[in-house]
Amino acid sequence: MRTFGSLLVRGLIVGLFAGLLAGAFAYATGEPRIDAAIAIEEAGGHAHTHAEEEHHDEEPLVSRDGQRAGLFLATSLYGVALGGLFAVAFTLLRRKLRTGNDAYAALGLAAAGFVGVVLVPFLKYPPNPPAVGDPETITRRTVTYLLTLVIGLLAVWAGGALSRWAERYGDLARLAGGVVGLVGTVVAAYLILPRINEVPEAFPATLLWQFRFASLGTQATLWLLLGFGYAVAVERRPSRSKVVAA
Repeated sequence: MRTFGSLLVRGLIVGLFAGLLAGAFAYATGEPRIDAAIAIEEAGGHAHTHAEEEHHDEEPLVSRDGQRAGLFLATSLYGVALGGLFAVAFTLLRRKLRTGNDAYAALGLAAAGFVGVVLVPFLKYPPNPPAVGDPETITRRTVTYLLTLVIGLLAVWAGGALSRWAERYGDLARLAGGVVGLVGTVVAAYLILPRINEVPEAFPATLLWQFRFASLGTQATLWLLLGFGYAVAVERRPSRSKVVAA
């Protein structure tokens, strides 16, 4: 029987590699869109006051080369932290996952985590390039994003709870219950939360959605690798003595 320490170490290692590869995906797909968005923002900044021009000419605290290098550090640290949390969640929820296979349990947990942590917030508040948005509203946008994150996790829990309740009526009812619990919670929350759209009308829609899908792809890569990597790490293999005896 595996100890929690063993499961945690596996989660941290898998998370590290998932974060590195997700960083490579973000570098290849997201960085060119960020550079293009910054170029558009700088090209449209001709109507500045004298004070704004002096502020605009100031060198950024971190250069673009430094930001690109820091991307891999950020995704690696995020992957390690997420891998640790994933291992804790796996340990706590393993018995509630209706499967006798640890690998399937890890994949199911990763899928639920992606939906709740990434997909639900993305559909309501898709990310914008760094050069887009009003800096004065960053607090409001941060709070609303965190709310959607909590709602996403709540929606996954509601879907699972309703699915287990409907299990007595058959597999089809179980599936329908899970969908209703998940989608119903998300729709109700979306109707209550405010709409935020600070993208200038002149900003190219193609570039905007390329950046957003690159961001979503980075998260999908991270969760996909985390799920499959952890599934391989916890998959039970027959011991050598059993193989020899067979």
